[in-house]
Amino acid sequence: MTPSLRFRYPFLPPFGTAVVALLLFAGCAQRAAPSGPRDCLVYVGTNVASEQENTLFLFRLSPAGVLTPVSAQRGGASPTYLTLDARRRVLYAVSETQAFRGAKTGAVSAFAVDRRTGALALLNQQPSNGAAPCYVSLDHSGRVALVANYVSGTVSLLPVAARGLLAPPAATDQHEGSGPHKNQGGPHAHCIVPDPANAYAFAVDLGTDRVYGYRLDPARGRLTRLPEPAFVARPGAGPRHLTFHPNGRWAYLINELNSTLTALAYDGAQGQFRELQTVSALPAGFAGENSCADVHVSPDGRFLYASNRGHNSIAVFAIDAAAGTLAPVQDVDTQGKTPRNFALDPSGRLLLVANQNSNNVVTYRVDPATGRLTPTGQAVEVPTPMFLQVVEDFTR
Repeated sequence: MTPSLRFRYPFLPPFGTAVVALLLFAGCAQRAAPSGPRDCLVYVGTNVASEQENTLFLFRLSPAGVLTPVSAQRGGASPTYLTLDARRRVLYAVSETQAFRGAKTGAVSAFAVDRRTGALALLNQQPSNGAAPCYVSLDHSGRVALVANYVSGTVSLLPVAARGLLAPPAATDQHEGSGPHKNQGGPHAHCIVPDPANAYAFAVDLGTDRVYGYRLDPARGRLTRLPEPAFVARPGAGPRHLTFHPNGRWAYLINELNSTLTALAYDGAQGQFRELQTVSALPAGFAGENSCADVHVSPDGRFLYASNRGHNSIAVFAIDAAAGTLAPVQDVDTQGKTPRNFALDPSGRLLLVANQNSNNVVTYRVDPATGRLTPTGQAVEVPTPMFLQVVEDFTR
């Protein structure tokens, strides 16, 4: 087993104070998968509240699924969600806080990436125009950053200036409404992503059971909400994350509160979704408490993976190549508690799971023919891991 982070890095805070996120580099899903795994880098963000402690970490991932710590550094308060630009020269991180520079808002930070070592250097920070930002993505041109603020139920657009620096928010939209579940007392924006054509952006709101559509204009820094929601989920579903299929015609919505997955047909001309199918993310007969968290499509578009917190599993589905619908393949124990996030490597042959409440990250081999997962036997101890992103190692 890979040595623990605290063994390698004794200056790490106790497990109870750190939340670590490993994130997937989403751009890899748009091109064909390589023949097999390659050495990768994994950037790790945490929920450590103190800016005086190390909050950003770097791992190396081997083709065998072994995670090896590389470095750790101060990255500001609670950098829980990260994303890299397409050239892998700038990393962006939300600070999932509710106060920044005296205002009731979280923040977004930009870091320069050293191409020789993968190390990070802070470029600048900007407010996110909302409390507890939990998601950041870039449009496909790299001109703007899109941020979802969970507690305030707002989404914001921040222009990206020269050298990857962030400008102040140029557009912010406040969601309104609630839902029937006890966790839906108000809006809770949980995700915002551009569509494949970079014409629209879609914000998933757990609190209102809606996916809001926006006309996206990166050149002018504009985010204009469409008159009607792009999709309305079932009452109390609590939609959390949206991911597109590589063909751009389908998308998949994971619903946190009722533990389901919804397959969607995407109308790229109108910026609207149509339900194809909704299925349970849980195996038949499970009656315990559960909430879904993350969802990813394999790079080749043949399989979908979803995480269950409570059942503590990764659900594997085959995607019908003609219809885009889902058929269950496997439910795999995550060898830990509360898999908030997981990630596929760029080849689609390795899958990493971050078990938030058992302080471990485990890896699996992916069968390219069936999509089924097999534990590699490799794991690393990590304080409260929350999110995963993997990128091919550019330092070698």
